[in-house]
Amino acid sequence: MNEATRSLSPAEPCRQTASDADLARRLAALGNPARLRILRRLACADACCCKDVVETTGLAQSTVSQHLKVLVEAGFVTYEPDAQRSRYSLNRAALAGLRGDFHDLLAGCCAAGPAS
Repeated sequence: MNEATRSLSPAEPCRQTASDADLARRLAALGNPARLRILRRLACADACCCKDVVETTGLAQSTVSQHLKVLVEAGFVTYEPDAQRSRYSLNRAALAGLRGDFHDLLAGCCAAGPAS
């Protein structure tokens, strides 16, 4: 039986896991349109400095810095300090992990429930 046709016990999709708090934290980091714009900008380059992001998003430098901090803390962006220009880059592996975790959540929530 493959994953799509596997029968879930009634409690399985409702089971709260230790990773629920982590998933909620990561999703919250994406819960701002400015942070989504920043991620899209970073997806277009290997690495960017804060100034590059400011120029392409139209946001204030202080705003971009705060949003980058949230994205770094969530693990979606990596930060490489440099004396001249610190660089930010997309952590594609972390985003792929989020995609998998979110898929698992939705698969459990959308699974056929008990017959009425």
